[in-house]
Amino acid sequence: MTDIISAMPIYAAAQAEQAFVDFYRRFTVACEGDLDRLAVVDDQEAWTRRELMSLANRIANRLIENGLAKGDTVAVLAKNSNVYVALMVGTLAAGGCFVPLSGMASPETIRLMIEDCDTRFLFADPECQALLSDLPGPLGLVEGPNQVSLGAPSEGWLGLEQWLGSVSDGSPAIAIGPDDAFNIIYSSGTTGVPKGIVHDHRMRYRNLDRFLRLGFGSDTVTMIATPLYSNTTMVAALPTVAFGGLLVVMEKFEAGKYLELAQQYRATHTILVPVQYQRLVSSADFARYDLSSFKLKFSSGSPLRASVISEVMARWPGNLVEIYGMTEGGVSAMLNCAANPAKWDSVGQPSEGCTILLIDEQGRPVPQGEIGEIVGRATGMMRGYYKRLEASVEILWHDENGEAYYRSGDMGRFDEDGFLYVLDRKKDMIISGGFNIFAEDLERTLLAHPDVEDAAVIAIPSERWGETPLGLVVRAAGSMLDVESLLAWANERLGKAQRLAAIELRAELPRNPAGKLLKKELRAPYWAAARGQKTHQSYVA
Repeated sequence: MTDIISAMPIYAAAQAEQAFVDFYRRFTVACEGDLDRLAVVDDQEAWTRRELMSLANRIANRLIENGLAKGDTVAVLAKNSNVYVALMVGTLAAGGCFVPLSGMASPETIRLMIEDCDTRFLFADPECQALLSDLPGPLGLVEGPNQVSLGAPSEGWLGLEQWLGSVSDGSPAIAIGPDDAFNIIYSSGTTGVPKGIVHDHRMRYRNLDRFLRLGFGSDTVTMIATPLYSNTTMVAALPTVAFGGLLVVMEKFEAGKYLELAQQYRATHTILVPVQYQRLVSSADFARYDLSSFKLKFSSGSPLRASVISEVMARWPGNLVEIYGMTEGGVSAMLNCAANPAKWDSVGQPSEGCTILLIDEQGRPVPQGEIGEIVGRATGMMRGYYKRLEASVEILWHDENGEAYYRSGDMGRFDEDGFLYVLDRKKDMIISGGFNIFAEDLERTLLAHPDVEDAAVIAIPSERWGETPLGLVVRAAGSMLDVESLLAWANERLGKAQRLAAIELRAELPRNPAGKLLKKELRAPYWAAARGQKTHQSYVA
């Protein structure tokens, strides 16, 4: 892989690493003591460390025999499974760069990502193969012998065992350095080709060490119920595998099944998105399960409401830590919920090795207590966007000493104790009559109502104000709450310049697999209507 950031003064890539050990070597060393301990469990079967290592090594050796050179990409398009984990470990063992792709994208976007990452190796399960079945022509550089089904063989797709053949399961002797590419994770772009975020082994090595200090080790049992193609999931999955723990991967999240598996395998750790915590603690069966083995739970992907934190802390053993950050790295904060009960509306303080500043529209740092765009630099930063030097440079902000920070696009403020409060995406901020309105403030107010299960606030066109805030609300189960009374209730608690123009009820709000609200999707029909385009029923203030 060509070094795409040679012209960029990236903080993380400029430092020498002491005693670097790559992911695969850490995994093999951790497993040496007891190869018959469980390593990974999915919906179908449980594998020992020996079984996971054997398949990973066979995958690595076949990749190498089929022409994989160090740094070449290997793409996987599939649901969570034991085989998915083996493909990741095997790719890294072979010196390859792992490219997990989202099956939630359109077939055209998936194809663009396959072409963009220059892969010659594609693994897909039958469901995801079906997404690609109507696309004409070859899939980028992928060759027939390296287009592999994770199910039964089919036209144009070899079965995994067919592809592997009689290849050895011996450990490949590939030297991995800290500057070598670890993975490419594609951003959740909705138009064109999403940007490929390149992480190197240095970044992952440093993150592994951070989680070693957080208590991950060979006795860790981690529940995974979010997609393995998401960096959110990798935050907890990678240290569990690297340190020889047990990874319990769910193909699809379902509250009852999650609780059953957590009890069965005596789970100690998990990472979930806020909507999953909400569904779990509101489950009628939650109290029936023994969750006393839990030590640490992480939440990431979208803001975790203080009311949900309160329920999780009261009813679910073990501490809860909220993680705020970017897949690109640079910006990272953690909220230790047990240690900071008065700060549950914040996202915590900058993580170990991270510096966060707030800047104004002119790129100047703002005084403490004032609102600004969040920028950060850390020991964990991406190498850049794959083949996009211009975009890689655009994300940078430099301080007066010339040090590079990543721009998050989020607006926030620090309180007097150094806790960070995230207010809104910069592009989602509502400017009404010249006043800046942060949707997070309005959403927090709506969510404080006992009959509101979920809420989003978006900007819609207004002839009088330019744009104005609209509340989109999902009522709690069984509630008959009407929008007029909720609107009056909320506006009584909001400042004059913040007040909602209207509220609409929704059966649900669209979110991506990481739990983030798809506000662009929510706004689109209202702005289309303002432009005179055909759309469904909409409200224009």
